[in-house]
Amino acid sequence: MMFRLSSISGAALAGACAACLVATAVAANDLTTDIGTLDKETADKVFPSKPPYSPYAGRNFPTRPYFGDTHTHTSYSMDAGAFGARLGPKDAYRFAKGEEVIASSGQRAKLSRPLDFMVVADHSDGMGFFPQLIGGDPGLLATPQGRKWYDEISSGKGAQAAMDIIVSFGKGQLPKGFPTPGTPAYRSAWRETIKAAEEANEPGRFTAFIGYEWTSNAGGNNLHRNVIWRDNGAKASLVEPYTTQPPLGSPNPRDLWKWMAMVEEKTGAEILALAHNGNLSNGRMFPIIESFNGKRIDREYAENRMRWEPLYEATQMKGDGETHPFLSPNDEFANYERWDKGNLDLTEAKRPEMLEFEYVRSALKNGLKMEAELGVNPYKFGLVGSTDTHTALAAVEEDNFFGKTSSAEPSAGRAMHPFVKTNIAVIMGWETTAAGYAAVWATENTREAIFDAMKRRETYATTGSRMAVRFFGGWDFEAADANNRTPARIGYTKGVPMGGDLSSAPNGKSPTFLVAALKDPIGANLDRIQVIKGWVGKDGQAQERIYDVAVSGGRTIDADGRSRTSVGSTVDVANATWTNTIGAGEMITVWKDPDFDPALRAFYYVRVIEIPTPRWTAYDAKYFSIKMPAEVRMTTTERAYTSPIWYTP
Repeated sequence: MMFRLSSISGAALAGACAACLVATAVAANDLTTDIGTLDKETADKVFPSKPPYSPYAGRNFPTRPYFGDTHTHTSYSMDAGAFGARLGPKDAYRFAKGEEVIASSGQRAKLSRPLDFMVVADHSDGMGFFPQLIGGDPGLLATPQGRKWYDEISSGKGAQAAMDIIVSFGKGQLPKGFPTPGTPAYRSAWRETIKAAEEANEPGRFTAFIGYEWTSNAGGNNLHRNVIWRDNGAKASLVEPYTTQPPLGSPNPRDLWKWMAMVEEKTGAEILALAHNGNLSNGRMFPIIESFNGKRIDREYAENRMRWEPLYEATQMKGDGETHPFLSPNDEFANYERWDKGNLDLTEAKRPEMLEFEYVRSALKNGLKMEAELGVNPYKFGLVGSTDTHTALAAVEEDNFFGKTSSAEPSAGRAMHPFVKTNIAVIMGWETTAAGYAAVWATENTREAIFDAMKRRETYATTGSRMAVRFFGGWDFEAADANNRTPARIGYTKGVPMGGDLSSAPNGKSPTFLVAALKDPIGANLDRIQVIKGWVGKDGQAQERIYDVAVSGGRTIDADGRSRTSVGSTVDVANATWTNTIGAGEMITVWKDPDFDPALRAFYYVRVIEIPTPRWTAYDAKYFSIKMPAEVRMTTTERAYTSPIWYTP
């Protein structure tokens, strides 16, 4: 008999096992019953003293991660269309399911392996605008802006038009005739979005979620959220997406949460939201002081943010969002794929004091401090990655990267073409990151199971690799648990999975963690597994520490919990290749916090680092026979970040 005990106390476990041992045996004549017809209750009575011979019988916990993208844009997004995207939602789902498609640039494209799920998340503001504009809508062409954008797109200057659209949107300066909820163009686009998801959804094989992106961009500062339905089109079609432009919408997240509450009450649906790209918010994504009212975060804000936003998109094409060297100077892996020059449209330069309110690790630390003050942690979120592709192609493998926009699909010049350029700064094409994917530990590949796993935060982010990562926390894990070939059974029995909570430490005990990682079957070996701990000290100050808990290649971990020996590199940049002759295919360990104080709030999450591999720029250089400038990064270390496990006294 097997018990799933992620939410059962040790006392309950002891009682349950005792009940097994003293269960009354069935009568002898009952044993003649055909075993194949026994129900579970009867079977437990027949075999009361030990679990079934088959270690998989009765298993009711997630057994595999599902990989997907919660953030794909198609031609239905106004900026994507202007950038050259001509593929719609149906094409995006076909590609995600493993079909070969013709990209907007005319090139053949296919994933190495199908994804398990996807959300087409076209922008709510202006949904259907691009088809309306490119179709020559008389009302739009009668406006100076509409005519200007139409002419630029028609003459091959779509990227220029797209940036002007983004800036105009951020300033709230859009032309008359712009599609808004209730207009025929808008209503038609939303219906087609729903229809595409319904047709693509195949429970058990591929999950197509209904969703959209709420693109708050006031002043060019990124506060974007993707909104996802658990339900089918019958409920999603009862409302139209919430926008950010007044009077029908608002750029304030508080108003989005009110709208979400209205939707659930009105339709009976269940929805959630994921924020992304805090690195482009210029200090507004994870505030202590709200930018919309200048007041300190209150309990209502904290409760609503935790209620409606269980996840955060920690890595994607516009840079990695885990941490920053300024915030984590002792973290040698912090300087990874940074976009930190300014806000989304580079109309305001970045200042160091903004960084604390933009990145995952600092937000998690501030969340602990705010919980002590408010009784609620507004930043108690799990982690995923996703693409934010604007090509309809969720292609972020380094050797199969189709770019952020259709104007940046594979070509000899894309790396050295400016992606964004203003008088503030420039972001070059090569700075675009080939990332990422969302990994979800769900019981099956359905909308309901994956959504429910997202709600309980049993998720992790990857920068594109499909490594499998397990992370459990409890009080009784032992070193021998790492030798078991079914560690998940032990993990769920003795503790809680990623996204879970520990509290009220038993006397004299420190938390123990079962951590495991298995390489992507067609990817690189693993360098190391790290546990990142954050806590609030007795002085009220937030702190962090990194522990190397497993390293490959026979390297050692010093007494301070760090391994200072590099795994090395086998990358041949000129030929864009590497070998798996270093690193490890799998790593598993049990780690005990050596510095635990049961009186202090804390969080723990896992970071898994792969050995170095060629970056997409190296593959471009090889394929197009070009030489990249010295400043271009040519190697990468793919990684994964798990959702945290929190400890509360």
